Amino acid sequence: MRRPRMRRAVQWTVMLGLLLAAAGCDRIGVWSAPAKRPAAHRSAAAVDADRVFWAVLHQGEYDRIPEALTAVKAAYLEHPDDAVTASHVGWLHIWRLAERARREKVGPEITDDAVLARKYFEEAVRLNPKEPRYLGFYASVLMAEGTIHHDEKLVRRGFFAMKDAVAAWPEFNYFTSGYTMSTLPAESDGYRQALESLWRNLDVCVGEKVDRVNPDYARYMRLETRDGPKRACWNSWIAPHNFEGFFLNFGDMLVKAGQPETAVVMYGNARLAREHGAWPYRDVLDARIRDARSNVEAFRQPEPAPGAPAIMIRSRFACTGCHQE
Repeated sequence: MRRPRMRRAVQWTVMLGLLLAAAGCDRIGVWSAPAKRPAAHRSAAAVDADRVFWAVLHQGEYDRIPEALTAVKAAYLEHPDDAVTASHVGWLHIWRLAERARREKVGPEITDDAVLARKYFEEAVRLNPKEPRYLGFYASVLMAEGTIHHDEKLVRRGFFAMKDAVAAWPEFNYFTSGYTMSTLPAESDGYRQALESLWRNLDVCVGEKVDRVNPDYARYMRLETRDGPKRACWNSWIAPHNFEGFFLNFGDMLVKAGQPETAVVMYGNARLAREHGAWPYRDVLDARIRDARSNVEAFRQPEPAPGAPAIMIRSRFACTGCHQE
């Protein structure tokens, strides 16, 4: 009696196992697929595409973004295992979305740039998960895409990815975090958090807590470096006016927060850079200092009127304020 029962039990176990395997074979098939691996070397086409990318960005030629996208996407499709090229595609889509104020007419299709930027930065992060800049940009476009599509889960995914990015490179990603959230309403907790991210950015750059009332940066200029993680705090060949753009944006955010007096001091720090005389946006800075008080309400508008002053992230120089030579 025991043997037939045992045989039936074994048969049922085998049948159950087969049924479970059949039901889960799709998942097993996906799970067992080989992972996408990063390229060991960059192709000549990728290096040539880099030159187009940097030339267009450093010259601030927004109208040439389609040309640059053609070059970098062709290089990516030839070698879709190149993290750098993937990131450059993502960056061009971010730039086109961010500086849409340059366009005479902005159609709803501009939001596609957020989706495409997220896709390509997602690829860059997969190929090089140890690059915190990719993670920071990926987090920012996750939040942007989630906001556009009213997808709170996507927004939260981006929020927590940004926390990881900040932990990985605070000197770089405190700014990415604060800048991304600078579109939030001035009275919101999120906007206060964005401001705090920029204050913490200054703190980690100089190794102490910067005065929140009189943030005169002159005493810290001796710390300037081109090496290590603190290089993100200064100008570089990648962002020739990173320093000036950072303080222009910080001043804008303080104005939006209703702190024009502190903003004037913050704006003034941009003039401390050795490269300030060559910065294309010197006149913008001068106007910001002059109009700090009157810009408070203008910067709080969710959608600024054509020609009206706008906080940096909604301006014609949202990216080129740091990257244009």
